[in-house]
Amino acid sequence: MIVDRIENSIAYPLGKAWQAAFEFLSTLKPDVEDKKYHIQGTDIFAMVSSYKTRPADAIQFEAHRKYVDIQAVMSGSEEIGWLPVGELLTKQPYDASKDIEFYHHPNASYTRINVSPGTFVVLFPRDAHKPTLMIGNIPECVKKVVIKINVNLLSAQGG
Repeated sequence: MIVDRIENSIAYPLGKAWQAAFEFLSTLKPDVEDKKYHIQGTDIFAMVSSYKTRPADAIQFEAHRKYVDIQAVMSGSEEIGWLPVGELLTKQPYDASKDIEFYHHPNASYTRINVSPGTFVVLFPRDAHKPTLMIGNIPECVKKVVIKINVNLLSAQGG
């Protein structure tokens, strides 16, 4: 997992797909339309959505195998829960058609990350996460973009 400010994305030499994702992110305005955006076919795409944050007990931990998530809030704020996949038990087996697996969480302890405009969170296949969580006890309206990058396109050498 990576948590950082959008302006620091250049510090991560993860290749051309990474650059394309952040170039797209830099073009988005808070009033961007809620829909799916194709950046590079099915290898890199983004989904913009608006919703109200929810309590932690209403959300399951999830993880993906085919895509890395880059999540950035455009307006509002939310919390994302995080745990390594290896610390959880499978609740709903991996569905390759949706690239998602859901998990049981055996206790209430997990890392909580507050995400607000200007911040991004990167979630790799080893990162189970609970998105769309309320900060505190009051639901908030949020607009968020989730950019999906095929894991095979990221490069530690920046290629």
